[in-house]
Amino acid sequence: MATDADPRPTRPGGRTARVREAVMRAAGDALAEHGFDRLDLADVARRADVGKTTVYRRWSTTTGLVADLLAHMAEESVARTDTGNLRDDLRANARLVVRTLTDPRQGPLFKAVIAAATGDPRTTEALNRFYAIRIAEWAGCVDAAVTRGELPTDTDPHEVIRAVSAPLYYRLLATGDPLDDTTATQAADAALAAAIAGVFTTGTTSQ
Repeated sequence: MATDADPRPTRPGGRTARVREAVMRAAGDALAEHGFDRLDLADVARRADVGKTTVYRRWSTTTGLVADLLAHMAEESVARTDTGNLRDDLRANARLVVRTLTDPRQGPLFKAVIAAATGDPRTTEALNRFYAIRIAEWAGCVDAAVTRGELPTDTDPHEVIRAVSAPLYYRLLATGDPLDDTTATQAADAALAAAIAGVFTTGTTSQ
């Protein structure tokens, strides 16, 4: 069950869960293949082998479907790495981002979802929630590093994690430059160097 401390939504059970899982997979496939502009609820129902009435009744619109897809993606996201060393943790985070964005299905899917979010407030909110969950998940490795004395005590862990993934998304969405292990390592190491230098401190604790 979701609690105030747990931002992940409660999952339905039984047949409802099976239907949702099938529809989420079908919606992701359709987005990856055709993008948001050509997303169609009837096509998703066909792909999922689910009645059109069920899909229209539960999700109503394509934006509603994408919003739920983002919630589902957050639920299914890979847990963070915890190596006991911040450099290794951040590199693992960066490599996970690169693997996701270069995956033949996941890369186009994320592009389509981000494109949808630019024009629809509900999808924007869902996308923000997705990334809030992922950033909060990985922020724990930065908190642990602060406790170990690797970083200034008032380091903002969320900003460190954002700094790891930001240049990788920039390559995906803006420049088209390669995304590989080298760029993952560079992104992680740059964020770590900045964090050690105090770039991400909040100024709320005296050093």
